[in-house]
Amino acid sequence: MMTRLALVSESAKTAPQSNAPTTPESGLSEDATPRLLVIDGHSMAFRAFYAMPVDKFVTQAGQHTNAVHGFTAMLLTMIKERKPSHVVVAFDLDTPTFRSLEYTEYKAGRNKTPEEFYGQIDLIIKVMAAMNIPTISVDGFEADDIIATLAAQGEAAGWDVLVVSGDRDAFQLITDKVSVLYPTKGISAIPPMDAASVEAKYFVPPNRYSDLAALVGETADNLPGVPGVGPKTAAKWINQYGGLEGILENLDAIGGKVGESLRAHVDDVKRNRRLNHLLRDMELPVPLEQTLLQAPDRDAVEELFDSLEFNQLRKRLFDLFGEAETDDAGEAHQVPAHRVVTEAAALQAWLAVDGVCAVDVLSEKLGLAHEAVGVALVRADSAVVVDLRTADEALESALASWLASDATKVVHEYKEALKALSVRGLSLAGVQDDTSLSGYLIQPDRRSYELAELSKVHLKVGFEDSVQESSGQLDLGLSEDTSFADAVQRGYVALLLSEHFAPLLVERGAAVLLRELELPLAAVLAQMELTGIAISQERLAVLLADFTAAMNAAQAAAFAAIGHEVNLGSPKQLQEVLFEELGLPKTKKIKTGYTTDAASLKALLEKTGHEFLAQLMAHREASKLKQMVETLKKSVAEDGRIHTTYAQNVAATGRLSSNNPNLQNIPVRTEEGRRVRDILVVSEGYECLLAADYSQIEMRIMAHLSGDAGLIQAYAEGEDLHRYVGSHVFGVAPADVTSAMRSKVKAMSYGLAYGLTSFGLSKQLEISVDEARTLVKDYFDRFGGVRDYLRGVVEQARVDGYTSTIEGRRRYLPDLSSADRQLRELAERIALNSPIQGSAADIIKHAMLGVAGELQRQDLKSRMLLQVHDELILEIWPGELETVKALVVEQMGSAADLLVPLEVQLGLGASWNDAGH
Repeated sequence: MMTRLALVSESAKTAPQSNAPTTPESGLSEDATPRLLVIDGHSMAFRAFYAMPVDKFVTQAGQHTNAVHGFTAMLLTMIKERKPSHVVVAFDLDTPTFRSLEYTEYKAGRNKTPEEFYGQIDLIIKVMAAMNIPTISVDGFEADDIIATLAAQGEAAGWDVLVVSGDRDAFQLITDKVSVLYPTKGISAIPPMDAASVEAKYFVPPNRYSDLAALVGETADNLPGVPGVGPKTAAKWINQYGGLEGILENLDAIGGKVGESLRAHVDDVKRNRRLNHLLRDMELPVPLEQTLLQAPDRDAVEELFDSLEFNQLRKRLFDLFGEAETDDAGEAHQVPAHRVVTEAAALQAWLAVDGVCAVDVLSEKLGLAHEAVGVALVRADSAVVVDLRTADEALESALASWLASDATKVVHEYKEALKALSVRGLSLAGVQDDTSLSGYLIQPDRRSYELAELSKVHLKVGFEDSVQESSGQLDLGLSEDTSFADAVQRGYVALLLSEHFAPLLVERGAAVLLRELELPLAAVLAQMELTGIAISQERLAVLLADFTAAMNAAQAAAFAAIGHEVNLGSPKQLQEVLFEELGLPKTKKIKTGYTTDAASLKALLEKTGHEFLAQLMAHREASKLKQMVETLKKSVAEDGRIHTTYAQNVAATGRLSSNNPNLQNIPVRTEEGRRVRDILVVSEGYECLLAADYSQIEMRIMAHLSGDAGLIQAYAEGEDLHRYVGSHVFGVAPADVTSAMRSKVKAMSYGLAYGLTSFGLSKQLEISVDEARTLVKDYFDRFGGVRDYLRGVVEQARVDGYTSTIEGRRRYLPDLSSADRQLRELAERIALNSPIQGSAADIIKHAMLGVAGELQRQDLKSRMLLQVHDELILEIWPGELETVKALVVEQMGSAADLLVPLEVQLGLGASWNDAGH
């Protein structure tokens, strides 16, 4: 009854390439004049860096990206507006050039490059590579010379050439065929400079601009000019004598003090001319014809822009290079026709055919949760749909029986499908693949695992979905036919993706993780999410009132400290109060003034002790806590419980994330955090909450991975690890290890696993760098296994290209071989901590499977409610406490086979806080 839907092939969307201008919006015919866009890479990167706010462009990994974002945005604008047929970017190298070898002061005295800029040039080059735009650097020469050579080659070939540079030396390149786009403000205002523009501004034609610069000098290049000679005087001489050569031939004819000054500095002028004159006959590694503008490498862009977190820029890029469908789109992938079955016999006949079947569940919000209202079953050649709203008992029973069977199934978003089916009383077994999870295991650093996104990246196929794809939730305004067709389409795409992913999972060692860990865990999480945890409305109301009062009191005290009111949430007003009115020491300089972020104000408070700062910080903390409690209040469902949602495919390390609401961001050790935990309580009819937590799991994993005899002995003997380590590092008996010594050792032990440097340790412990360095040395002298492991894990990752957990979960780190120090060091820190964090994540997941399995096997009514970090929260049915305690300790303790024992700590109470330990 339904028409066949063709998926749109991404490969068919790319505009065909030729030797003529090929950008989709160029509108140029094949016989039009080619147009070459040449960009000065470093010049425009610096422009972008200072034009875009540093603090607004930082990835979760800590990489600044404002220059990368600004540069890429500028380039896309240039391509759209100027419609080039060819594009190339030239970059300087850090090696000496023939100019600096001749004149050691060349470009000396420039401001130090900001720390945040480091690494961004390397990233820009990676973006260019992903966009299939060539970049050129030549040892011993500057980007300016490369640009001049390209301009000369383009002009000789009869092309139009556009040079984008913030260096005025480029003006000498301007001809009838060559224009310069010279940024005057950031990267948004880039007017073209032609011959008339140069002559109007500098009173000489472009081919004489280098003569002018030789006479007046160039501050940016540290080339001093003739004292007393400005642009107008220099231009007058140039026009009178026909250029610098004529001026030098008539030195004695130039009178006055400026003439004397010129004659005294003639050697400087000649040097300036040699250095500012751009070479136009270099041998370049990229021929002109290889600068043809091509469609970007979609896979490379997707992966790189994921890591850079450039979501909007990604859309701009792909929109620019064309998304129009072509007539032959979809021929390679044809969605099978489907029919809505209304009788059990017809469904059973369709199901009798063996083979992998995709399942897509349509749901509606009915009561507390989304309930399944339709199920699409899709094979490669046919599909059926069951409308549960109209299905009779026999039809639903036939579907339920097959869903619960071991028949091989593929799903996208298995957990959501499970929940929707469970609400209706249906189960789902036999699932061999959830493509949102397998896609994650293959590429754990992607930003999204939505079905349409995975389809574009891996299948090069795009499709549109009228239904909310991630959960198959119905828009009740849609027709049934549209909803069912979309469900079939999603099922078919999941089927294609699963087939594509199967060999990749094996290649990356992730097939077992998917089958034995992530898929079973999804079923456990689905039940936990449906169950939720009870909340005390009375305690919540008190807490909200207390935090509101604390916030208001801090605000009033802050106003009293300065004698007037101010918007405590306005950075601009805070800057005026702190640095102008109060005259406090300046914090870090940013585009809008001086930063008022939490870390900077904390340091400023420690330095000055000013009451206004103290109350401002107190106001911020109370405001944050109030907002947290308000979020919890909004999250309370109709059943009086909070139902957080767990994501298995967000953290690249493998850790679960919690959202709507996020229960992992509740402060762990503060009194306020404990009060927040105190509002989450045991349900009526249950005995108590049980909190089970691993003791020092990351250090135990470190002991296992490093094989260090000292750490293993400490755990085997049940020692207080940090006291034991402290006794060896400080050379005292364990009983003589002070709390200060223990704190230092604890900070160091955890920090070293995360790439903490001696400088970082000194700041964290507020000790000198020398003391921190000695502390680390003494630690490694005593625990050499740890030292060797930390060194070896990075070196092995360089060889393999990835790190892996005990279970084999991989994290790919291409930047380990980056020439850029900042990118390389960031990758090294990730290489250090990913095996430890990831192994901890795998262990707690195995523990959850073990605990859930035993609760079911023993037919207990107690249930698992939450997982937060390394802690499990269970709700205990009357009479089951001792049984559950025993099985929790057993299952958590045996979740991994390590060289040291896994110690489990238990706590009991009527609230999460009371059960804490």
